[in-house]
Amino acid sequence: MTRDLLYILCGYLCGSVLFARIFGPLIAHCDVAEKSDDKNPGTANAYKFGGFLCGTLTLICDIAKGIIPVHMYIRGADSESFGIALAFVIAAPVIGHVLPVFYRFRGGKAVAVSFGTLLGLFPLFVMPALLLAATFIFFSVIVKISPHYYRTIAAFGAASVLIFLAADAPLAVSVGFLISGVTVIFKLIRSTEEKESLEVKIAWKH
Repeated sequence: MTRDLLYILCGYLCGSVLFARIFGPLIAHCDVAEKSDDKNPGTANAYKFGGFLCGTLTLICDIAKGIIPVHMYIRGADSESFGIALAFVIAAPVIGHVLPVFYRFRGGKAVAVSFGTLLGLFPLFVMPALLLAATFIFFSVIVKISPHYYRTIAAFGAASVLIFLAADAPLAVSVGFLISGVTVIFKLIRSTEEKESLEVKIAWKH
């Protein structure tokens, strides 16, 4: 129990470190979130307003802060006895990024961090990360949903269902990603950014 709580807390604190707000001033000498319309301290704005190096470092670190606590937790646990605590270890970095204690609970959308938490399950459980990536590819290439706001909601919603049905992983993994997905979607819905009209196109239809 103590170990579980320690990793949940560690994951939340890791998630609460917003690297776009760190690398923006260091590299681009600006607050990339404040320069953007959506005020999001994430990878896209780090690239757009901070440049390639700022964006790349933000992307790597946002993914890493999801990978590290999850991977360290599963490495030190018996894979035959993963309980519900694993769900909260998976969700904690995502919640930390959306509601960061270091930034008055004003965080980002946690898309990169969510990928990171699933990548942290490697090599024991590979399918969850592949399914999330596949949903983004599907809604970007096959059934093209735009703008990115709606594509992200569709991808996380679909991935939550697919991971539950086809991930071949403990139930705790499905629950953890469901919590993460709900957190991301809630953040997107509550975003004050101006939202363009939803557009859906089928790849083979013009």
